[in-house]
Amino acid sequence: MGTWRGLRVAFILGSLFMILLIIVYWDDVGGFGLYPFQDLKHGPLHSGCCNRITTGASPSASAVISQTSSPVTVSTATSSATLLHKGAAQKHRKEEPKEKLRQREEKKRTHLPVGDGEQEVRKQRVTDSCSGKDKMEFPGRTRAFEQIPNRELDHLIVDDTHQIIYCYVPKVACTNWKRVMVVLSQSLISPSSGKPYTDPEAVPPDLVHNSSIHLTFAKFWRHYGSLSRHLMALKLQHYTKFLFVRDPFVRLISAFRNKFGRPNEDFYRQFGSVMLRQYGNVSGSLPETAAEAFAAGIKPTFQQFITYLLDPKTERESVFNEHWRQVYRLCHPCQVKYDFIGRLETLETDAEQLLKLLKVDHLLRFPSGARNRTAASWERDWFTQIPITERRELYKLYEPDFELFGYPKPDSVLHQ
Repeated sequence: MGTWRGLRVAFILGSLFMILLIIVYWDDVGGFGLYPFQDLKHGPLHSGCCNRITTGASPSASAVISQTSSPVTVSTATSSATLLHKGAAQKHRKEEPKEKLRQREEKKRTHLPVGDGEQEVRKQRVTDSCSGKDKMEFPGRTRAFEQIPNRELDHLIVDDTHQIIYCYVPKVACTNWKRVMVVLSQSLISPSSGKPYTDPEAVPPDLVHNSSIHLTFAKFWRHYGSLSRHLMALKLQHYTKFLFVRDPFVRLISAFRNKFGRPNEDFYRQFGSVMLRQYGNVSGSLPETAAEAFAAGIKPTFQQFITYLLDPKTERESVFNEHWRQVYRLCHPCQVKYDFIGRLETLETDAEQLLKLLKVDHLLRFPSGARNRTAASWERDWFTQIPITERRELYKLYEPDFELFGYPKPDSVLHQ
């Protein structure tokens, strides 16, 4: 009888040990597909959904946040199987003769599609700049991802359903890419159909800039506490990450035209009035509203805008608005290894290639809305009134973006 009891105890202890091993293994391999869908206090959390809607919410609201939960088990199992398959494939490659392995890699390089080849060039450029190969220094180049404060991760939008991370850059087609992310994450309900939007062009552009409908890395601490950095690391390792960039000076001109070329109450109060008071030699009090100021012919000039940007006080994060903040400060390309770097200058072809890479091209098309017409050919005219010394100072401010993303130095502006 004592022997039987001993066997039972041994069996139970062995079972508990195996369960513990499975839990540890699951956390390392499949955890990135499990934790993101579970809020420890509130149950399932849908990607991109931050404000929770009560069951009594009216379906007639202009837009509400979808509560559709994601298939946790299937996603996790699929991810784990994929990783195991990759591990087996890598082990098999190591056993191949070195010459055969070299031939395989050479064949891959020589048979890359044109788009893939360009992507490799763009990504290698970032790698070289971040490694210090071109001897260019800029703030944050060598810091680790763990050292980036949560508040600086608010531009990294996460879609757990399709395992995508998008870093949005204002004035670089971000409205339409946010629309795409809304459709993929099903985070907005169409008031006309009562179902999540399926067509990006149907998503109201003003709604996609409401930060509450997107799940960003900056919100992870609120939902996952001490697990947040662990989850970020797993997602960065396994999700497909992309961003779109643009010629830095052209983006700057576009931002000025959009925010100060026409009445914008928020930007007038927060930035425009400051520029006018400090650099505009405006006598007396300023008009209360942007509409009144524009009607009176009082509005910031591009010269005042540039002077404002070069003011050392402006470098403070609270003042250096996201619409003209450098891409390297928004998206941290030295810490986040992006799988795809798109350009506004090649938006249509890059968008088509990216949707195929994400394997969602059968679900939606990139919106074909009107493109921003600010072009590189405008640079010389816009900078005509800017002193040459200020132009060169401005270039230094944005030089990391020029170098990281392969945009040529604007010699016609800097040496006129």
